[in-house]
Amino acid sequence: MELNDEITINAPMARVYEALNDPEILQQCIPGCEELIKHSDTELEAKVVLKVGPVKARFKGDVVLDTSGAPEAFSLTGQGNGGAAGHAKGGADVTLKEVDGATILTYTAKAEIGGKLAQLGSRLIQSTAKKLASKFFKKFAEVVDEVEA
Repeated sequence: MELNDEITINAPMARVYEALNDPEILQQCIPGCEELIKHSDTELEAKVVLKVGPVKARFKGDVVLDTSGAPEAFSLTGQGNGGAAGHAKGGADVTLKEVDGATILTYTAKAEIGGKLAQLGSRLIQSTAKKLASKFFKKFAEVVDEVEA
């Protein structure tokens, strides 16, 4: 499964990049996120509760960031386990571009899932993933705008 989108955030690129690396901001924005622990500048651990169709599960996962192209570009990879509900792994490439004081964030994400979740069908999984990504970026843009104000 692949997702990609472009979002305009009304804040300078440096502020957007800083917010994307702030565990408190990320925890506020990730749908269902119960806990987000930053182990280092490149390693995070998350606990997230998600409902996909009839399946509700608590996922525990690890995320590793590659910030070698920062702040204009970075990537992340992660994997999570939701017990009987299944597991997921994937990654995303993110680019930031400042235009007239705002930042255009572009991402491409890929994910693979297994277990009960994989049996739900790709259309349901894809629509749920798009909805979750949309919620994240809408909330992220709001939080960054608030901090900027």
